[in-house]
Amino acid sequence: MITASTVTKRYPEGLEALKDVSFEIDAGEMVFITGHSGAGKTTLFRLLAAIERPTSGSIVVNGQNLAALRRSAIPYLRRNFGLIFQDQKLLFDRSVLDNVLLPLSIVGLPTKEAQRRARAALDKVGLIDREKARPIALSGGEQQKLAIARAVVNRPAILLADEPTANLDSESAADILEIFRAFHQVGVTIVIATHDPQWIARLSPRVLQLDRGRLLGVTA
Repeated sequence: MITASTVTKRYPEGLEALKDVSFEIDAGEMVFITGHSGAGKTTLFRLLAAIERPTSGSIVVNGQNLAALRRSAIPYLRRNFGLIFQDQKLLFDRSVLDNVLLPLSIVGLPTKEAQRRARAALDKVGLIDREKARPIALSGGEQQKLAIARAVVNRPAILLADEPTANLDSESAADILEIFRAFHQVGVTIVIATHDPQWIARLSPRVLQLDRGRLLGVTA
């Protein structure tokens, strides 16, 4: 499903964030990208999400080379992805329900079906009773659950998450962890960038370990 071949990302100031990184991720796998701060986890996340392009090498998702895609094709590609960012990117001037409805309105889903799907996504993450609230009224854990609901409402085949529990207490982090486990059990391919060892201990995923932009190894 995802193949990275000798991927290098070099920024204009000369920093090589990734160096000759290669790996494969099969459909339905759960894979963690780990490493120290600055190891290249977020850069790899942004490349997989087609937010940035590699300087050299290729990333192929479902047979499509992301580096060769026209910019106009990227929004269509991203319909296969659910993206969860470190900063969540919630809309604080809209309700919880409206935040989840946004991806469905972009693809033009009829209102009745969009609302049904949005409420189903909120129910999955335990926020159905907060649909009328604004995100500012939610706890940190609830805001992260909202970000997850928005990411999965389009029923993506691939869920990409960048440090999804970085700023959460242990109880909230455990709740988020169980949500990802549930999605993995129904066949969603999940790729998570994290430095949190409890995720690895509790979920036993395949692990890609980065160090200073290089892939040190892959463990099952």
